Amino acid sequence: MLDFNRFEIFTFDCYGTLINWEDGILASLRRILAAHDKNLDDATILQLYRDFEARAEHGEYRRYREVLQSVVQQFGAQLGFTPTDEEVRSLPDSLPQWKPWPDTVSALRELKKRFRLAIISNVDNDLFAATQPQLGVEFDQVITAQQAKAYKPSLKIFELALSRVGVPAHRILHIGQSLYHDVLPAQSLGLATVWVNRPSARAGVGAVKAVDGQPDLQVSSLAELVAHTRS
Repeated sequence: MLDFNRFEIFTFDCYGTLINWEDGILASLRRILAAHDKNLDDATILQLYRDFEARAEHGEYRRYREVLQSVVQQFGAQLGFTPTDEEVRSLPDSLPQWKPWPDTVSALRELKKRFRLAIISNVDNDLFAATQPQLGVEFDQVITAQQAKAYKPSLKIFELALSRVGVPAHRILHIGQSLYHDVLPAQSLGLATVWVNRPSARAGVGAVKAVDGQPDLQVSSLAELVAHTRS
């Protein structure tokens, strides 16, 4: 059982954990696929998204806006259509409209009363800045892939976060929706972890790679996490 009194700062993944990114991804990609008479179920769309995003993030760093544009182009190449320039831009352009999970804002406000809060996110600075007003709190630190020039699960972004927050690893709790991107790399650096196993068309996996991992705590929502901090 986690002793929450030992933690000074909670670090959060954003998209998937705080923001319902799957609804945002699916809404955008369904429109593109429908325009080209392609019909895929949600689980298949998310699985392809996972593959295409990982491929676009591999190798030399490029901004997340370009990663998302590449995802659209790869859907076209895979399914035999050529997306328009507007369609290619539409996925990253939709990101600022992706909505928080219903429990996100109230949970963050409650946790902010006791802990410092930070973001560690695979995103561009400007894209997160567009999301931040929806989250209802000011974060003490925001660490992005653009700043680290690397995407989780690379340790570079976590190491940058550790240098920024300025407290020992054992005083940090990292919270994420992805075992692959968040729980495993954070644990390798000595951080305690919470896996937020959000509902998904691909249960237990979502739009990310499936791996085995053992977080310090598993919850189904941030509201459940808040309840644990009170017990």
